[in-house]
Amino acid sequence: MKKTELTITGMHCASCSTLLTRALSKAEGVSQVNVNYGTGRGTVVFDEGKIKEKELVEIVKKKGYGAEVSLGKADLEKQEHVQKKEIQKIKSLFLFSLLFAIPSFIIAMVFMWLNIMMPYKEYILWLLASPVQFYAGWQFYKGAWVALKNKTSNMDTLIAIGTSAAYFYSVYALFFSPETGQYFEISAILITLVLLGKLLEARAKGKTNDAIKKLIGLSPKTAIVIKSGKEVKIAVDLVQVGDIILVKPGEKIPVDGMIIDGESSIDESMITGESMPVDKRKGSQVFSATINKQGAFRFKATKVGANTTLSQIIKLIEEAQGNKAPIQRFADVISSYFVPIVISLSLATFVVWHFIIREPFSFAIIAAVAVIVIACPCALGLATPTAIMVGTGKGAQKGILIKGGEALETAHKLKYVVFDKTGTITKGTPELTDIVPFGNNTEKDILRIAAAIEKNSEHPLAQAIVRKAGKSKMALPKATKFKAIPGHGVTALIGKQAFYLGNSKLMGEHKINASASNQLKLVQKLEQDGKTVMILGSENKALGLIAVADEIKETSAAAVEELQKLGLDVYMITGDNERTAKAIAKKAGIENVFAEVLPEKKADYVKKLQKKGKVAMVGDGINDAPALAQADIGIALGSGTDVAMETGNIVLLKNDLMDVPRAIKLSKMTMGKIKQNMFWALFYNVIGIPVAAGVFYHWTGWLLSPILAGGAMALSSVSVVSNSLLLRAKKL
Repeated sequence: MKKTELTITGMHCASCSTLLTRALSKAEGVSQVNVNYGTGRGTVVFDEGKIKEKELVEIVKKKGYGAEVSLGKADLEKQEHVQKKEIQKIKSLFLFSLLFAIPSFIIAMVFMWLNIMMPYKEYILWLLASPVQFYAGWQFYKGAWVALKNKTSNMDTLIAIGTSAAYFYSVYALFFSPETGQYFEISAILITLVLLGKLLEARAKGKTNDAIKKLIGLSPKTAIVIKSGKEVKIAVDLVQVGDIILVKPGEKIPVDGMIIDGESSIDESMITGESMPVDKRKGSQVFSATINKQGAFRFKATKVGANTTLSQIIKLIEEAQGNKAPIQRFADVISSYFVPIVISLSLATFVVWHFIIREPFSFAIIAAVAVIVIACPCALGLATPTAIMVGTGKGAQKGILIKGGEALETAHKLKYVVFDKTGTITKGTPELTDIVPFGNNTEKDILRIAAAIEKNSEHPLAQAIVRKAGKSKMALPKATKFKAIPGHGVTALIGKQAFYLGNSKLMGEHKINASASNQLKLVQKLEQDGKTVMILGSENKALGLIAVADEIKETSAAAVEELQKLGLDVYMITGDNERTAKAIAKKAGIENVFAEVLPEKKADYVKKLQKKGKVAMVGDGINDAPALAQADIGIALGSGTDVAMETGNIVLLKNDLMDVPRAIKLSKMTMGKIKQNMFWALFYNVIGIPVAAGVFYHWTGWLLSPILAGGAMALSSVSVVSNSLLLRAKKL
């Protein structure tokens, strides 16, 4: 199965996205479709053996819309250009329409209020309204025709029917029934107001994409590559993996890579959101678009083009903004039925007023037009995507990558948060703190044997032992037949003698006696101090103890406290024994602990909690991958690591645990905005339609003119987008 993104133009409302979703879903070989009106993008998962990308594009084009396959960053730049062009086009049409609408309003309304009589007034209004109706309003006829051909209806259908009813009734009245009056100004002002709403909406929607635009703007355009000992400046798109690149102070790093010569401090705030520069030296990783603050250095390119961390982040945000939250499906369903219902209500309004209540034809037609105009479901279609775009964009600027609307919606429903211990609650760089020899052994003997065994391991605890031996500059014997036993420890041969280094379970399996009372007391005391204790054993007896401590991160306790304030139950899960685990958990303020859990069993503990509520798992995205995948929300730490990007629903680029409560707060804020938007969009229609239909007219005298209805409709869309934009000012 292949996943592709289409850039779609010409969508006018949520009904358009629903139409295209249905059309693409019916195609053979297509398994999943998501067309988003807010972003103008469509994501399609399909079988390449049954259908090609070109055919998907053709399906969209046959429905009367523009489409092409997305080209990543280049496409985003093109999209921004198209967006600006579209805004300019709407602006030109609006100004053209306004040029005729203002004199129409003055002649028809102001002169009437001032009791000024004007000769040939009706003919002048006809001349003023016609260019607006058929030039500025032509796009509505075009959109309505496309919808009709597809046996559906959309916002354009409503505008075309509403304004045409007012315009053609006025033409009829002008020539055949002058005494009934005409309403040319209504169609002219209505189209002008709709265009104003579209202009404001397009500008506001453009702002929701600011996060991606800023990230794209960060990309450097050139790089200095060392070729044959010479410095050559080339376009960044020409840099290849393996190229040696020189970066001078104040310059942006062009691609991802590893420093091979020199050192510096680098501002990585555009990637991680972290304001403090990070010290880098030989062997350190550097990322595209980050800024070199001090010294010059050379690095080898490891990721270029679409594979750089910046490009991956941009792709993640794009996908997040294009994905629909489950709540959006509710809005889509309503929108798909809304237009035909509104047209039916409009016809019913006309029939009731004219044929049953016997009001004049002009009164009935104006009420019917008002119903059509006020009921346009644009605001409903914008309610969810605009909030998601702003929410995910705000998160990205803070170093919190949220993968789509579903993750946003689920995060605010969480009941439990489970933290991995090593590298998540703790710093992940443990130090050897205690060596306790038994019998005739010395500390050096224990360290030498342990380091020889662990030299073959990449486990953080093993590295702490090897580092300590390295500092002591001791010669290590050669270990063979090394074997790591997850959750237990390691075994190896030194010469012909077998050695075992690990927990009491490992000792028990190999019948090594480590149960002497003095030994047990030492183990318990070290574990109560939050240290991980490893027993070194051989030939049925324990040789000594090695204790390693991994300090908790500075923000761990504060993050746990913040989560508890949000009403969440916090758990810690670890392979460590219960005593050590509880000591670490106590420092972090966590009461619930799952200890002595094998890596592959972590997902089972997540499953148990899921029976009681939604669960988030927080881990480093590598050894916690199964648990992250099992959880309702996987929150992966790791500054842009590939595995973290792939595994987590939410990726925290700064490795700061305070970003866990921040991500959940952002979810709550975004969902709050979506619910506010949907409430006001629906409330506006529920209240507006009866008023426009004249339901309260006989009791209150309330009757909504189409002009006011048009203004209210335009403002509703703008208010929904503006309400979403308020998220940007919220503090996390």
